Amino acid sequence: MRAGGAHLVSFIAIGVLVGCGVALLLERSLTRVLLGIILTSNGINLLIIFGGRSGRAPVVGVTETEAMSDALPQAMVLTAIVITFGFTAFLLAISYRSWYLSGDDEVPDDIEDRQIVRRAATHEVSTADLSDDDPGTDPEQIDSPAPRRPGREGRS
Repeated sequence: MRAGGAHLVSFIAIGVLVGCGVALLLERSLTRVLLGIILTSNGINLLIIFGGRSGRAPVVGVTETEAMSDALPQAMVLTAIVITFGFTAFLLAISYRSWYLSGDDEVPDDIEDRQIVRRAATHEVSTADLSDDDPGTDPEQIDSPAPRRPGREGRS
């Protein structure tokens, strides 16, 4: 039942946290996105902690080198917690501002996205350059030559 110093149940819990977090990230409500970020970051932090070597306190002179735990995963998780806290505060401010201005925190569709969906549904041709002009004579299709720097002609 133990796999690499951690219980299999712990890894299943990490998978559930990350899975639920990703599912919430795909929602259109900023509150659910915020909860998804929190769940996903907590699951990944637990995964990093379980990835480290378990052992005794990493204090030189008190513990033998072979028995010391790895302090790097703990430092990485502390850094990730601070970054997640800042990102959570930012998303919370955006969510509050959206709620204050519009009465809900749902992300609206983009106007250009709606036009693309409408064109795809009606099989409408895009507004790309479909003219019969020769690309060699069309000024929009010709790249201008790179400017030459003065005084470089005779050097090799």
